[in-house]
Formats: sequence, structure tokens, C-alpha cells
Amino acid sequence: MSKSNRAYLLPTIFAACIAVGILIGNLFAAKDNSFSASAGSEKYQKIQDIIDIIDRKYVDTVNGENLFEQTIADMLHKLDPHSNYIPARDLARINESISGQFGGVGIRFFIIRDTICVTNVVQGSPADFVGVKAGDKIIEIDGKKVAKKKITNEKVMSSLKGKPQTAVSVRLLRDGKIINKRIVRDFIPIYSVVAAYMVDKETGYLKIEEFSMTTAEEFRKAALWLKQKGMKKMILDLRNNGGGVLTSATDIADEFLEANIPIVKTKGEHTGSQTYRATAKGILHSTQVAVLINSYSASASEILAGALQDNDRGIIIGRRSFGKGLVQEDVNLRDGSNLRLTVARYYTPTGRCIQKPYTEDFEDYYKDQMDRYDNGELYKPDSTLFVDSLKYKTPKGKIVYGGGGIMPDIFVAFDSTGNSWYYSDLRFSSAFQAFAFDYIADKRFNWKSAALFEKDFKVTDELLERFVKFADKEMKVKIDRAGLKHSKVLIAQNLKAEIARQIWLEDGYYLVFNKTDKEVQRAIKEIK
Repeated sequence: MSKSNRAYLLPTIFAACIAVGILIGNLFAAKDNSFSASAGSEKYQKIQDIIDIIDRKYVDTVNGENLFEQTIADMLHKLDPHSNYIPARDLARINESISGQFGGVGIRFFIIRDTICVTNVVQGSPADFVGVKAGDKIIEIDGKKVAKKKITNEKVMSSLKGKPQTAVSVRLLRDGKIINKRIVRDFIPIYSVVAAYMVDKETGYLKIEEFSMTTAEEFRKAALWLKQKGMKKMILDLRNNGGGVLTSATDIADEFLEANIPIVKTKGEHTGSQTYRATAKGILHSTQVAVLINSYSASASEILAGALQDNDRGIIIGRRSFGKGLVQEDVNLRDGSNLRLTVARYYTPTGRCIQKPYTEDFEDYYKDQMDRYDNGELYKPDSTLFVDSLKYKTPKGKIVYGGGGIMPDIFVAFDSTGNSWYYSDLRFSSAFQAFAFDYIADKRFNWKSAALFEKDFKVTDELLERFVKFADKEMKVKIDRAGLKHSKVLIAQNLKAEIARQIWLEDGYYLVFNKTDKEVQRAIKEIK
């Protein structure tokens, strides 16, 4: 693998994760759709008959149910890349992301040295109510030992999550003492607006990680709080946001646009056409906005960015977005599974359909993300996409393009400075999180705010050496002195940001990380 390809390792693998997230798709409507197959459909029975024969006669053991479900998924992918079948066993987890809540105790954790370490406790949660604290180590759950047992994140979550008003007992280790807690589960919010802070006296930063049913409400609360702090300009970060609920995106666009201005149009053979328009309720009509996007910004992210771009309401900064212009509707099947079927295309206010081209090759469709790295689109816009047939004009005469994602108004090249194999290995291990957790064990109250931490805290050479030795010993990431020298600035930046995250969650992480983020810094410059 070439050195340049090595630099792409982290975002390339991340692209695969985003692709899975994109399959969550857009909820076209909040209605409860259900379906049961009609009797006597003999031509469709043929599929079941074939699978039954395979199940009974094939040379090797075959799981007929899995084969049938895979057949359905493959059939849907022949229609388009975003129609999908979701088995009943997976539906609950996906619906948690969409609904923005789940039943649980309200902690964030990670596993280090085969021990469950509590990194944060959700304020007002059941765990907070009984006195669980960040820094605690969980050694038993419901009487079963979980320390030093090669436990996985999935097993921990399945043990702690459950129906509200049910109880779970945990045994904690805190400062060498054993503490027993009985926690009654409740609904725990999954926040999609993960960071909101003031960059300077007039500029607020707000990051949306996904679009769930609660995102618009979260956004409005965060925007009001930033306005109270003096915000007149906003940096809205939609990078790596794979989408979600369509109406959350339209409701957020509504906050910026004057009444009756079009936000997005959906059109399908069986759904007809519908245009979403802004109302008079927006609280950000006079707020300047810069929107950050990249190739992992998809679906609802593109609806929001496209609405602001097409209405000359915001400046779009970054790199071309994913290019998902298809709308899905959920159909609940009688066995508890779900059919997520494409029912419409969406069009931005100027009339652009930004769905990128696709064939019946599902894998090739998502390989497009890797192709962008290979063809150099990370470093300059792909001029082949700027063709007259895909050219549109905004009300103020700005040229915008369709045909495969939102093209930014200002292109910012991918910053590969300092990337190395060693840095990638550190990122893919849990070295940063684990070291930061240990480091702040007795320092959680050393700083009054994330802003003061960012100003005063320095990653010294001595601390960096402690970190790389820790990663070598605990995470088996062998020290690479050449890689350390090449990536020293990036490693120090990530370490500082992760220490901030341990105390102030994503607000702290992005406040530190964004100080050297080229796209954020360009946005600050442009809206000033």
C-alpha cells in the first residue's frame, strides 16, 4: 500500500460505517404503515418453494430463514441502493436511533483492560439519580461478574438496556471501595445535536450527528441558547452526518427561511408530489450561516444544505456530499420485520435532483466513496460533474449543480497533513480514550470550563511519551518513532481533544479539535 493510500485508511473505513448508517434512510411520513401478504399469490410462492427445497436437499446445512432474508435484500437492491429489508431482530436498535431514545440507565462507558469504565453519566438519568459517577468501574451486573471476562460492548449494552421501570443491579469499584447500586431503568435520550458552543463573541458552532425525530427540537433549544450568548453567525456542521428523518431537516431549514419559501419537493409515481415550505416561526432569519459538508453528508443533511444554498440563505463549505436523493417509507411486515422502500425522489428548491447515478451493482454504488479518494476529488473539485445539463440558478443568480450530491460554494481540500500508519493504528485502537480516562481520574475538577482547558492545557513531550508507551503496553500499538515524528501534531491534538471529551463530552472535544480544523477555520473567516 502506498503512503498516500495509507493516509486515506481512516476515512475510507469510516465510509463503510456511514454507508450502513445511510440505510436508515428518510422517514417519508410518521404514519404507522403495515402490510400482510395477500393469499393466492402463486407466482411469489415460487421463491419460498425454492428456498424450502434448498433447505431440505442442499449438500450442506443451510439456514433457510437467513437465506430468505438475504434474497429479499438482494431483490430490493436491484431496485435501488437504499430500498432495504430490516429483520425483526435488528429493527429495535435502528428505531432507537430514529426515535432518539431507548430504555436504559444513562451512562457512557468503554472497556479497558477487560473492565467496564464509566466515562460519563447522563444528567438526571437513573444512574445519576442513584449516584453512579464518571470514573466508576462496573465489576458485576445482576450478580454476574463482568470484570476480566473478555466482555464486549454489545453484551454490556444488552445487560444494562431494557424496558423502563425494570431494575438492574450493579456492583461498582470506586477508589478501591466496592459500592452496590440498584438502578431502575427509564427512557434515555440519544442526542443528535452533539455540540453547541460559542467560537467567539458573535459566532456559534453547532454539530448535528444524525437526524432523528427529536433533532429539530434539540436544534431549536441549542440555537436559542447560543443566541442568548450573543450568536449572530452560525457554523452548522453536517460533516459525516448520514441523514435520517426528513421532517427534522425541513423543520431546521424552516428556522432560517422566511414564510412560504420552498425547502424541498418530493415526487413519486404512487405518492404524487409534495412541496415542504417554510413557516413564519423561524428564530434564525437574521443569523448568518455557514454549513460544513463532506462526502459522508447524506440524505437529510443534503436536504438542509440544499435548501439553504438554493435560497441564497447560507454558504456551503467543504467537499461534495454523498448524493442521496431518494426518499424511503417504512412498511411494517406481519412478522415484525420492516420493508424500507423508496417511494419518491426529492428535489431542492431550484429543481435539482442530487441523487448520484446507480446501477444494479450495490457494492459498486458505495465504492464511489473510495473512488473519490483515488481520482483526486479530495484535493480539487471534479470538473466532469459541472455540466450545463445539470446547471441551475438560485434566485440571486448563483450557479448550482445537480447530478450527484451538493457541490459546496467554497471547496476546502482534505487535510492529510501528518497522517501515517502509526497515527491510524492509534486511532483505530482505544488508546486515546483509555489513556485520557486514566489521566483525568484525579483531575476532573482541575478546570472550570472547556474553554479554560483549551487555553491552558498543553500536551508536553513528556505527556506524549507517556501516551505512546501506554499505547504500546496496553493496546499493543508498537511505537513507531518515524510515524510519531511525522504525526506528532495530530497525535497531540487528538489526545488533548479526547481528554476534553472525557470531562465535557462532545462540546469539549470539538471546542479543542476545531481550533485546527481547516474547514471550521475557513467558515469562521468567510462569515466574518
